[in-house]
Amino acid sequence: MPNLKNTPHVHALLLLLIAMISMQSSGSLAKILFNQFPILTVSSLRLLLGSLILAVIFRIWQVNFKQVRWKAIASYGIALAGMNALFYLSINRLPLGIAVSFEFIGPLSVALFYARQKFDFIWVGLAILGLVLLFPFDQASARLDPIGIAFALGAGACWALYIVAGQKPSGVSGNHTVCLGMFVGMLCLMPLALLIGMPTSAFEPSNFIYFIALAVLASALPFTLEMIALRNLSALSFGTLMSVEPAIAALSGFVFLGEQLLWTQWLALAVIITASIGCTVTTQKARK
Repeated sequence: MPNLKNTPHVHALLLLLIAMISMQSSGSLAKILFNQFPILTVSSLRLLLGSLILAVIFRIWQVNFKQVRWKAIASYGIALAGMNALFYLSINRLPLGIAVSFEFIGPLSVALFYARQKFDFIWVGLAILGLVLLFPFDQASARLDPIGIAFALGAGACWALYIVAGQKPSGVSGNHTVCLGMFVGMLCLMPLALLIGMPTSAFEPSNFIYFIALAVLASALPFTLEMIALRNLSALSFGTLMSVEPAIAALSGFVFLGEQLLWTQWLALAVIITASIGCTVTTQKARK
């Protein structure tokens, strides 16, 4: 018979899994949209529509804007804009799973910076090994785009800043911080998107529906599900499960985009995931 005491925990795990699948599937949808629209158009509209949807879900009108610490919101939003734009620029040049793996070095570096356990050098070594294995050693395979790698690492650096900035007191709840931060990020990217040229066809109903779907998959659905899941998950469980995102991204790229990886690159994903899980476990033990 099922243990009813563990049911909320199981439900939370399922919600978090759905959130990760939604987030990484959105990357595949974004890559499809790149065939028709500039990357900054896709990125800025995703943030705009995502912030509007979250504003309704989290009832942004209930916020006391006099209490908002705008410096914290601004730094958070700028990091979010950089993370979003650079990640989209990277997946335009790299397979989805590989781009996420390079990007994942950002939060992994933050965790390792604060960890002071004797096993830290093992996770650092595994992360470095994973990065080495990501490069295709088969001469018949297409080489990884160095500019795409630079974009992915830049997105990882912005992800690290996003984590640090998100921990600063913003004067409002975490949910409202995300919503306001996304709006600030949109204000950073939208002028660039308009300067480069935003096609009016993006606002045609037949195309605009895909941007709404992207905003839901990349922002509204995963943020909402994660909020619910965190009520019944420890920080250790949450961080450990989030570590499998590179593998989910690789599977999404394979299923929706037909992206093929070498066996060494699949091994690299496993190594990076192992480093992330190990780092999460030891960091949480150190905090306790």
